[in-house]
This record gives sequence, C-alpha cells and structure tokens, in this order.
Amino acid sequence: MPKIRYNNMDNVSTDKTLKQFRQWRQERRQKKKDYSFQIPNMPPDLEYLHGNRQDTSITWIGHSTFFIQYEGLNILTDPVWAKRMGFERRLGAPGLLIEDVPPVDIILISHSHYDHMHMASIRKLYRAGTTLIVPVGLRAKMVRKGFHNCRELKWWEHVVIGQVKISFVPTQHWTRRTPFDTNTSHWGGFVLEPHETGEAGSAGAEDGTRMLPPNVYFAGDSGYFAGFQEIGRRFNLHVALMPIGAYEPEWFMTSQHVNPEEALQAFLDVGADMMIPMHYGTFRLADDTAREALDRMEAERVRLGLSEERIKVMHYGETLTIHPERR
Repeated sequence: MPKIRYNNMDNVSTDKTLKQFRQWRQERRQKKKDYSFQIPNMPPDLEYLHGNRQDTSITWIGHSTFFIQYEGLNILTDPVWAKRMGFERRLGAPGLLIEDVPPVDIILISHSHYDHMHMASIRKLYRAGTTLIVPVGLRAKMVRKGFHNCRELKWWEHVVIGQVKISFVPTQHWTRRTPFDTNTSHWGGFVLEPHETGEAGSAGAEDGTRMLPPNVYFAGDSGYFAGFQEIGRRFNLHVALMPIGAYEPEWFMTSQHVNPEEALQAFLDVGADMMIPMHYGTFRLADDTAREALDRMEAERVRLGLSEERIKVMHYGETLTIHPERR
C-alpha cells in the first residue's frame, strides 16, 4: 500500500535540486561569518517552575523548545536537548537542564525534523502521565518507539486535555528523517486556549466573565504563507512564539523558513499582542547568525512602528510570567 504524502497549502513545493544544494555549499564556503555573539543564559527559577499551578509561564530552553505552564499543565514544545545537530555543535547551553524540568504532562511535536523531534530528549521526559501530540502520519512511528500515549491531529483539529484546548494549525514546510519517509507525516503549529465549559466557575464574576490565561500560538517551522492570515481569522491570539532564523541564503530557504521581516509580518497576520522570537542562535542550520536575525528584526520593528513591548526577546532559561486576565 503506497504511503500518504502530505503537502502544503496551495501545493507549494519545498523540493530542492542537487544543483541547488551544490550552489548553497559553494556560497557557504565563500562567506565569512562572525559567530562570537551568543544568546545569554539566565539562571532558571526552578522553585517557581516546580511550584507554579496558576500562572501562565513561558520558559525558553533554546531553538524551538519552550517549557510552558498553562491551566495547571506542564507543556513542552519540540523538545531538543541534543549537544549536536549533525556535524554542528550546539551554540548555547539549554535554558533548563533536562533533569531539572518539572514533570511533563504534554509534549507537542510540530514536525519530525531532527532539530524539532529529538528521540533521546523525548524518552527522558516521557512518563506514565505524559501525552504526546504529533501531526497526522507520525503516531504509528512514535508508538513503535514506545510512546503509547500519543495523539495525532490533522490541520484545524483539536484535542482537550484537562482545561486546555490544543489546536493543530497549518505551516508551510516539509519533513524527512530518512531517505524513504519524505513528507509521510504532516507539519504545523499549535494554539493553546483555555477550554470553555460554558460555566464561570469559582473564578467567575457576576457578569459571567472569568480569569483566563492568554491564547498562545507556537508557530513551529514555516515559510511565509497565506495560512498566517487564516490562523488570525480563526483564533484570538495573545502570544505568538515565532521563528526568525535559518533563512539564509534566502533564495534557498524562503519556501520553508521565514526571514525576520516575514516573521514580523506573520506576527501581524495572526493578530497576536506579543511576539517571542525563536528558532535562531541555538544550532547553525543555515548561514545567518543570531546577531543578524535580531538586528534585522529590530530594524523592521522600528520601520513598522511597533512598540518595543510587543517583541519579547528572551534569554535561555528566562521565564515570562503572564497572570490570568478577566475576559
């Protein structure tokens, strides 16, 4: 039986020819890059993270890995504690040691590329009470690996765990782990929302409002595409975790990775209040540097007239705490 192959919206292709790969390698050899700038590490507040059950907190581990506390659940996105990615060593230490991570309730996997789905990290974090949520086409592989509590979602589908509604949304990307499984599972991002029961509950007010956490959008990996606008139409987003790196050379990467200017446009498209940049400075996946990505993002923020408070640049190990608001 032939394997299902998944596609992007409008069937946008990310395929590259051997000639294009050779051209990229030739360009890379000619470039002189300054990798001296490194994202700083901030000592994590382990006492707070282990004790918090009320606030929404977002802690950057590195790359696309965030430890998110949401409606009493501990959630990890794309867990990667690997010291190397292929032949390239990790550029900065993880913001949390893997043994210091509080017990994980949910692991979200955006797609199966190695820099987003590191099996050794998942194995160390997965426990009896952990639910793994993956794109459609990936569940069978994860169950074979021993992760039996695994759910897979198609674009726009959702699952409710505890008091959290988790929706899987489109990105423009691709995936492969072996020469034989190209695009046999899908790719996407996730939206976290409080699960609405229709009751105000103990935290409700007489007017029917209640204290709610922000709606959080984790964008995964993506080129710029019309799907960002559709996500903005379907969800009322407050915080967007948006990639800004691995975009150079742009002629090669544009279909699969946004550049910093496109990342800010995607942020505006989805309509979030705050953006947290990610997917830069941890692994050398392309030819851009963390300093270049941050400088281009800042220049574009100024050009667009966005206030500094709307872009939160985090350090490894830093925790952003967001208290519930009445809505």
